[in-house]
Amino acid sequence: MADDPQRNFRSAYYEKMGFRGVEEKKSLEILLKDNPLGILPPHSDSHALVGGYRREQYQDIKEALEVMRYINSSTPSTLVYLRMFQLENQVLPRCSEMLPPESEDFLAVSRAMEEIVDDPVDCYWLIKCFITQFYTKFGDSVPHLPKSLEHYLSQEEPRLLAHLKSTGALLQLPYSLWFRRCFAGCLPECSLQRVWDKVISGSCKILVFVALEILLSYKIMLLGINRPEGVVNFLSNIPQENTDAIVTKAVELWQKYCGNPVHAV
Repeated sequence: MADDPQRNFRSAYYEKMGFRGVEEKKSLEILLKDNPLGILPPHSDSHALVGGYRREQYQDIKEALEVMRYINSSTPSTLVYLRMFQLENQVLPRCSEMLPPESEDFLAVSRAMEEIVDDPVDCYWLIKCFITQFYTKFGDSVPHLPKSLEHYLSQEEPRLLAHLKSTGALLQLPYSLWFRRCFAGCLPECSLQRVWDKVISGSCKILVFVALEILLSYKIMLLGINRPEGVVNFLSNIPQENTDAIVTKAVELWQKYCGNPVHAV
């Protein structure tokens, strides 16, 4: 499997985290049934102990938020995860009703992760680790991704780029949806997992090529839209039927421009 150029990059990540010989699986949920808590220590004897600690920590944080009246029994689970994350990172707002602008990025990722993982403890830990890793590793790169997209679009479809510029749509493309939420809320779960696999493996550049392939796939339609808000509305709600094909072509573009970019930023 290690010699397969189309190998699922999630496998490399699991091995890095201490798993050995994990078969490729299409669903994180399936894997979590065997390894209950996303990122675990390399020694299997420690899994149950660490898993217990994490479950206790989850309950302690949740109970603390309930005592402080930031959450209650009717609070949506995604908002619970957000408040837990804020408390752990010491950025909990003073007002329980306050939601910073960047909160929607977290909530979008949380909603997508809930479609993949059933257990709330597993779900929170995966959300927390994914977002922490993403912004720790790629936080400085994210603001430059729109320019990178513009560059590759000029190579692949300069006519479309010129149209997006002339209509004023280029500056208004849904960059937050694509690059800050990693396509959570844009792609369905099966396609989204394939994109997140690449991000987890060490590259955020895949996000650029998914966005690029979306633009290329709907080129004819986009060329017929002359108002920037029309472009943004369409790209924020793309059809869900052929997203697997879009991701496959995006990976091909990724390999075309970056070689075999297992760790290309």
